[in-house]
Amino acid sequence: MNRLTPQNALKQAGQKRIEASHALNGDAKRLVRYYREWAGCYELDLEREHYRSPSIVAELAGTVQAAYMGRDREAMAILDAGCGTGLVGIELDHLGFRWIDGFDLCDTMAEMARQIGVYRNVQGDIDLNRPLLDYSSASYDMTVCCGVFALGHVRPGGLRELARVTRPNGFLVVSSERSYSEATSFEDEVLRLQEGGILTPVQYLSNGMYVGEEGAHYWAFRVHQAPQRQK
Repeated sequence: MNRLTPQNALKQAGQKRIEASHALNGDAKRLVRYYREWAGCYELDLEREHYRSPSIVAELAGTVQAAYMGRDREAMAILDAGCGTGLVGIELDHLGFRWIDGFDLCDTMAEMARQIGVYRNVQGDIDLNRPLLDYSSASYDMTVCCGVFALGHVRPGGLRELARVTRPNGFLVVSSERSYSEATSFEDEVLRLQEGGILTPVQYLSNGMYVGEEGAHYWAFRVHQAPQRQK
């Protein structure tokens, strides 16, 4: 009889928790409850599954800044949307970005992000499936969003709100889980925003590493104008 080693048992349990998070249908109460319970082992689960997305998103943000933006990194205002426990913020800090705000739906995750000391401000109880009432239009030079456009989480329309809080000629850097892109209208939303003169893709990485065997697409958009706030 084959028996799981403790290490493999932990890995399988983590895989199940990741998979279960994809079945929450964007329901804010279910997401908060699930992530509150998951928070204690969240980073370990992702580490076992070689979660590459935070470093890829941060590196893409750094590339965009170097290629298109004249401001020094330490002077740029960045919003980390759906920051979780702060994995992207850590990577951005390593690259020299210093003025970083974050928000997350789960207060427990947001508190963990506050504790790492790389964010200027972190807010909890912010639902990207609803208008971002606490954030004014055109507030940030760059907005980054990692692991949020995934099955069971934020609907594609959240991209419009992220564009709204980003300044004209600023940039929006996001990941979209491959299975999410295939199952939703995410790319149709990108096209609508592009045709509406809201944003233009300047970089696209197709089916890059994400977590475990799941891939993701990575996008960098130049924001041309802020869309009107959703009602």
